Amino acid sequence: MIRLFLAALLFSLWPLTTAVAGEKFVVLLDWFTNPDHAPLYVAQGLGYFTDAGLDVELIAPANPNDPPKLVAAGQADIAISYQPQLHVQVAEGLPLVRVGTLVATPLNSLVVMADGPIQSIADLKGKTVGFSVGGFEDALLRAMLARYGLTLDDITLVNVNFSLSPALITGRVDAVIGAFRNFELNQMDIVGKPGRAFYVEEEGVPVYDELIFIAHRDRLDDPRLRAFIDAIEAATLYLVNHPDAAWKLFIEGRAELDDDLNRRAWRDTLPRFALRPAAYDAARYERFAEFLKDQGLIEEALPAEAYGVELR
Repeated sequence: MIRLFLAALLFSLWPLTTAVAGEKFVVLLDWFTNPDHAPLYVAQGLGYFTDAGLDVELIAPANPNDPPKLVAAGQADIAISYQPQLHVQVAEGLPLVRVGTLVATPLNSLVVMADGPIQSIADLKGKTVGFSVGGFEDALLRAMLARYGLTLDDITLVNVNFSLSPALITGRVDAVIGAFRNFELNQMDIVGKPGRAFYVEEEGVPVYDELIFIAHRDRLDDPRLRAFIDAIEAATLYLVNHPDAAWKLFIEGRAELDDDLNRRAWRDTLPRFALRPAAYDAARYERFAEFLKDQGLIEEALPAEAYGVELR
């Protein structure tokens, strides 16, 4: 009886989502390692993945466009991606689905020089705007301009690749779209050229999740997915409760990240992490699908279940 009681007690204390120990679980980042990925490295450093029976391998991609495609091809278990990108890829027929949220607010913004003449988006008329990736950034800008009676024909778009801050600081462009408010604004401030941000969600764009976890739609019954998301939740709560200790975990073995820019980005990203990463806001995804349809990026706005699930 005692043995049965102890066995029952141990079972009740063990997480229901624990997977088989030792299985390799491949997670593809969206970009090189940075503070946006803090919960993953904290979960790894604190052993939360191991406790859940997961042997997690975090991989930064050589090409940031590859992770969703590799998950769709079954060559990785999870990828970090972007909600807007997910809508477009689902429309293209990729078998991808959102299983968790990493950063629950937009990071994208339109940035100008703080001491420049542009005080309102209305002041962009006749100006030059730099961008990195066409398509979605055009849609954002189109929606923001429309609130002030302007169109893309009222500005000049210039592809500055990923050199957003330098293009703005040197005067090559008057504004940039696609600047992440937790990075580009800090970069500019560090070199003594502060910027002013116009936040997309305050200028006519429906709010969306910036960074999400995506998986293959045919693998949603894999218990490791929920085990992974639960570990991310535990790590995020640790981040909130112990930001300084979490920072030390994040830079351990990554001394190149211990600089002023990443410290500032850490501070500014912390309040934007999803505290309930498994929770799925279906209405948010349906609203954003309608927005993308209106902007011509997708032909049909699908029901919420086409884009995401809340794992059980």
